[in-house]
Amino acid sequence: MCVETVELDDPRPTEIVVEIAGCGVCHTDLSFRDGSWPYPMPAVLGHEGAGTVIATGSAVRSVAVGDRVVLSFGFCGACDACLSGAPANCPNAPLINMRGTRDDGSTTLRKNGEPVHGSFNTQSSFASHVLTEERYATKLPDGVPLELAGTLGCGVPTGAGAVLNVLRPRPGSTVAVFGLGAVGLSAVAAARLSGCSRVIGVDLNPARLELAREFGVTDIIEAGAEDPISAIHQIVPGGVDGAIEASGAKKALSDAFSSTSLTGTTVLVGAAPVGTTYEIDSVSLLAGRTLRGCTMGLANPRVFIPQLVRMWGQGLLPIEKMSTKFKLSEIDAALAAAADGSVVKPVLIP
Repeated sequence: MCVETVELDDPRPTEIVVEIAGCGVCHTDLSFRDGSWPYPMPAVLGHEGAGTVIATGSAVRSVAVGDRVVLSFGFCGACDACLSGAPANCPNAPLINMRGTRDDGSTTLRKNGEPVHGSFNTQSSFASHVLTEERYATKLPDGVPLELAGTLGCGVPTGAGAVLNVLRPRPGSTVAVFGLGAVGLSAVAAARLSGCSRVIGVDLNPARLELAREFGVTDIIEAGAEDPISAIHQIVPGGVDGAIEASGAKKALSDAFSSTSLTGTTVLVGAAPVGTTYEIDSVSLLAGRTLRGCTMGLANPRVFIPQLVRMWGQGLLPIEKMSTKFKLSEIDAALAAAADGSVVKPVLIP
């Protein structure tokens, strides 16, 4: 990827321009860059942006120039899911977020008069400025570090929401989290907040296992050194009440599923390449286990992001401990660090 100068369109009535302070790098960005998920090119990627509103359209009312905001995924705002407060379930969201244009087919970006596909997850925030709809922006209080706050728009709510909005563990229950990247660490923090008695972290990377202690794990399992299923059943005889699969690895999902009790629930949030299939033991499923997926933690951004901010303020979600800053000009190094796992959450600073 490279850094180039492009032209940003003027905001339409319901649109805003945000000067980006920082944008997190998500593994989803890598998948689209590598073609594992389709997206029209040429394009600007990036979808964990946060910054300051510097211009608004004539009909914008919910944010104003000078507001600090986190940007999040797109949704139609008019379907049953959106009107019921569940925009993550919007059936129109895949098209809105992945077509690279506005509803009318126009692009928000151009270079030398030629269209460049922006609007990636309604943002394209690997950039100095973003043009997006006002409803995709959530205001932030002054105390939150703006450069790092973009992580609250995707990876963090995906993991935390998988626990708080989907798994919904009762106090004293047990949870295992497979994959301790930004999504998995956020799931760990949410399990700790929920009062789980055992929060087990599973990863191949010893450094991430140690970092997970900062987020609330009670037990760690190095997947390359021991069998996670056996280890979890030794820690919690009969299996855990719930499991989160946050790595996108096929084996991790089957291990997570088999690590639960006979009536346990496994939530899939790891985004494997399009076309990936999983194998689940039929007897284990028949016994009463549940397997379900969710996107974006089933979160309503303007409701859930303030909740995450409060968790951060109470020291329960230390996003600064999983974040490493890179200059926007160092984007290739940041993406490489995300790909090889040497950095949990690279954050690009324009």
